[in-house]
Amino acid sequence: MVESARVRVLVVDDSVVVRRVLSDVLSATPGIELAGTASNGETGLAKLEQLKPDVVTLDIEMPGMDGLKVLAEIRKRHPKLPVIMFSTLTERGATATLDALALGATDYATKPTNSENLSNAKEQISRDLVAKITGLKLIGPPAARRPMLVQPTAYKAVQRRIDLVAIGTSTGGPNALAELIPQLPKDFPAPVLVVQHMPALFTRMLAERLDSRSALKVQEGQAGLKLDPGLVCVAPGDFHMMVARKGLDLILELNQERPENSCRPAVDVLFRSVARNYGPHALGIVLTGMGFDGAKGAKAIRDAGGDVIVQDENSSVVWGMPGAVVAAGATDQVYPLARMPQEIVRRVSTRRWLTSVAPGASRH
Repeated sequence: MVESARVRVLVVDDSVVVRRVLSDVLSATPGIELAGTASNGETGLAKLEQLKPDVVTLDIEMPGMDGLKVLAEIRKRHPKLPVIMFSTLTERGATATLDALALGATDYATKPTNSENLSNAKEQISRDLVAKITGLKLIGPPAARRPMLVQPTAYKAVQRRIDLVAIGTSTGGPNALAELIPQLPKDFPAPVLVVQHMPALFTRMLAERLDSRSALKVQEGQAGLKLDPGLVCVAPGDFHMMVARKGLDLILELNQERPENSCRPAVDVLFRSVARNYGPHALGIVLTGMGFDGAKGAKAIRDAGGDVIVQDENSSVVWGMPGAVVAAGATDQVYPLARMPQEIVRRVSTRRWLTSVAPGASRH
C-alpha cells in the first residue's frame, strides 16, 4: 500500500455492536480514518472496490459469505492488501483464525469477551487491533519497501556445538513456522523452543497443527518438561516460558510474571534464560514480527557466545522484530525464510561434527 497521512480502514463485521464500537475507536484514533463499514461479505467486497482502503478488518463468522471466503476473494483481487482477522477467543474461532492466516491473512486480533462493557471493549480494541493496524503502515510489495543495508557480525572463528534452538516470532509467525518446522529432519539433534505471540488457546492449536505436519514432536510447553533432542515446544499463551536446570537435566519453567515488551510470552524472557543455561551452545532465531521483542534477548545470547540469525525483510510480513535485532548489532547473519531450515540444520549438524573432531585433526 502507499503510505499516507492516515491509514484508511474498512470494517467488515455482521454485528451492529462490533461495527459501532470499532467505528468509534478507529475514528477517535490519530493517524487512522474509518473508510467505511460493511455488514456482510458481499457488501464488504463491493465497498472494497469503491473505497480502496489501506487495511481491512474482517470478521470470521458471518452468515452467507464467511470471512474465509471473503479473504480468499480479497487475495485474488488484492494479494498485498493488509487484512486483519477479528475473531472470537473460542476453539472454533482459533481454528478459523489459523485457517485464515494460512490463506494469507496478515494478522488477527481477538474480539472483546464482554462487549456489553463498552469501556473495556474499546480499551482492548485500542490495545490490540489498533496497535496492529498502525504497525502495518510499511507493508507492501518487497520492491516498495525501504532497503536496509545489513552488515552482520563476522562469522565466529570458534565453532562450538549447538545444543538448543530458540525461536521468537509474532506477526506472520504461524505461516513462517509452518514453513520452517516441518523441514527439520526426524533425527534433529537438539530441542527447539518457540515463542509465538498468541493467546493460550491459539498456541495449543498452533502446536497441534505443526505436530501433524512435522517429523518432530511438537507440543505446547509444560512446566518441568525435560528438553530432549528433537522436541519442539511452543510457549503457551499468557505464560512466559524459560529454561531452568534441574540436576543434570534442563527443563522448562512457566510463569505469569509481568509482560515484557507488552507481551506474555515474551521472546526476551526465553532468550535470556537460554543464554544463562546454554551459553555458547545456543542458536537464537528471530522471525517476522511486529515490535522489538527479542532484541535484548538476542544480545544476551550473543554476549554468552551463542549464535543469532534473523529473517530478512523481503520475506517477513513485518520486519519489526528481526530489524530490531539487526539494529542492535545482535545478529550473525540475515537469511530469507526459504533458506532458514537448511541453515538451521547446517549449523546444528556441522557444529556437532566439528566439536567431535580430535584436536589437531583436519576439519576440511
